[in-house]
Amino acid sequence: MPVVDLTALPAATAPNTPWFGLDLGETTIGVAASDRSRMIASPLQTLKRSKFTQDAQQLFALMDERGASGIVIGLPANMDGSEGPRAQSARAFARNLERLRSVTVAFWDERLSTAGVERFLIEGLDLSRRRRAEVVDRTAAAWILQGALDRLRA
Repeated sequence: MPVVDLTALPAATAPNTPWFGLDLGETTIGVAASDRSRMIASPLQTLKRSKFTQDAQQLFALMDERGASGIVIGLPANMDGSEGPRAQSARAFARNLERLRSVTVAFWDERLSTAGVERFLIEGLDLSRRRRAEVVDRTAAAWILQGALDRLRA
């Protein structure tokens, strides 16, 4: 299945299956998962990036384990809405996933997601810098996925 618009994701995926959310960083991939009803996104894991094929296999193994049927990838658009190199890299990641396995992917604008998560972790949870570094990527993935889930319910 190719990349679809977010509004087409529910029809393009099996019902009552979770979706994954991804926050693609240069050195890590934050992974989150929804529940089967697609109401709540939860941080799942942070994958250390290595070679693309290994990263994809880790991701596919997690998806198989949870029975996930779709992926929402954070699209790091510029503040003016244009797409720069990071957004192009996210789109390439989705295309490359499709080359390895048929997977349904949608994008969600992730502008300021990491900043919002950092603020929450500092002000809301009072986490130390070290602890924040451990959880920020997977928490950002949950923030991205939750935004997409909320948008679909609106």
